[in-house]
Amino acid sequence: MDRYCVMGNPVAHSRSPWIHARFAQLTGQTLDYGRREVAPGVFAQAVADFRREAQEAGDRAGGCNVTVPCKFDAAALAGERLSARARLAGAVNTLRFDEDGHVHGDNTDGAGLVADIVRHAGRALAGARVLLIGAGGAAAGVMGPLIEAAPSRLVVANRTAAKAEALVTQHAHLARGTDCELQAAGLDGLGDARFDIVVNGTASSLAGDGVPVPARVLAEGALAVDMMYGPAAAGFIGWAQAHGAIGRDGLGMLVEQAAEAFAVWRGVRPDAAPVLAELRALVDAKPA
Repeated sequence: MDRYCVMGNPVAHSRSPWIHARFAQLTGQTLDYGRREVAPGVFAQAVADFRREAQEAGDRAGGCNVTVPCKFDAAALAGERLSARARLAGAVNTLRFDEDGHVHGDNTDGAGLVADIVRHAGRALAGARVLLIGAGGAAAGVMGPLIEAAPSRLVVANRTAAKAEALVTQHAHLARGTDCELQAAGLDGLGDARFDIVVNGTASSLAGDGVPVPARVLAEGALAVDMMYGPAAAGFIGWAQAHGAIGRDGLGMLVEQAAEAFAVWRGVRPDAAPVLAELRALVDAKPA
């Protein structure tokens, strides 16, 4: 049996085991997928324990998904064996354990976000004006694929403008190969700019801090995406809808990035659409 898991803290709420079980059914794969809560500072040991326990049981540890706060630890563990997108992001959300004992690191977050916006929300990123709020690990993970989708303008806005500027500098070479105008700004430095797509890559909703940008950033009919889902995204979505925008949570991104990770592990990319529809019904279901 090939074993996989999601590692982070907390992970009790994670939908990843359900998602990957459905992917396995749809693609005719056999695997086991669980959750592992990792205490701060012991990520490498947690990975070693997971691999050892699988081997002792006569199974094979195939890899793991990595969530907060362990994405930078995962990048350090993979070392030089990083995909181009993981190296650019500086963070890893997918580890693959190869037969030769090496650990390969990837980041599927950006591919998941772009796929959800284009396939499920039905919005073209090419030529769009995009605002990315935040400059932490979540924002870094999606910057590359957003630029490659060729928006006409991508502005990174962050409370600390210097962090936004650093993220823009890190990706400047990628933007030079496209028609994308890449800029950085503080949260109070957006002026009267309006955007077709606004992505919240901060934990503001989860922290109950309110939406960090004014409603004037929303162009008519704008799509506003929170990278979180469930109750954590409710505040941002409510704000967007109250100002005439279309609000969307990060559930589609979650399923699409998982499909990308499944392909990294298994060599086949499952169709995310039916799994997203099923998961949406589960998440939206009212308790009896």
